[in-house]
Amino acid sequence: MTKTIVLASNNAGKLKEFGQMLGAIGFTLRPQGEFNVPEAEEPHPTFIENALAKARHAAAMTGLPALADDSGVCVTALGGAPGVLSARYGGEPKSDAANNRKLLADLAPHADKSAYYYCALVYVRHASDPQPIIAEGRWDGEIIAEPRGAGGFGYDPHFWLAGLGKTAAELSPEQKNTLSHRGQALRSLVRKLQ
Repeated sequence: MTKTIVLASNNAGKLKEFGQMLGAIGFTLRPQGEFNVPEAEEPHPTFIENALAKARHAAAMTGLPALADDSGVCVTALGGAPGVLSARYGGEPKSDAANNRKLLADLAPHADKSAYYYCALVYVRHASDPQPIIAEGRWDGEIIAEPRGAGGFGYDPHFWLAGLGKTAAELSPEQKNTLSHRGQALRSLVRKLQ
């Protein structure tokens, strides 16, 4: 018997990535858009609080267990910015190009280019679940000025992985899923769900 989980997102990439791993342990993942669930507010200063708010919102509106993630890039020299504001760092409407331009401009005067991607995944059994399951992942790298690679999205063309001699945008989807913050968090979540 499969168990349906609503994904508190309409991102097709996340649906595919999460759906494959959760499907292997008997869960079916459906995007919140199928249930006409609008996007939740993300007013909190931490990834975990925002992911929890999104999961509770989707669970409340559907009556189903829900999974949400909040993730972004944190840059050491910028005190962890863009952080929870990663998706809209360059302003509205949200745009990868605007976000990358602002990040590079803000980072230009700093010598330290170290950064990491962080992901918080939150699973709730129901909207008022007192014990949400939380899984985290962190992927270290540094920000480079010249974009490289055509894969990935967001900050990936600027996220340099020195050990591999590539940016995140130059990795195959399989490599990225193995190494990434989101992949780490998802594997941790699967272990906890099992």
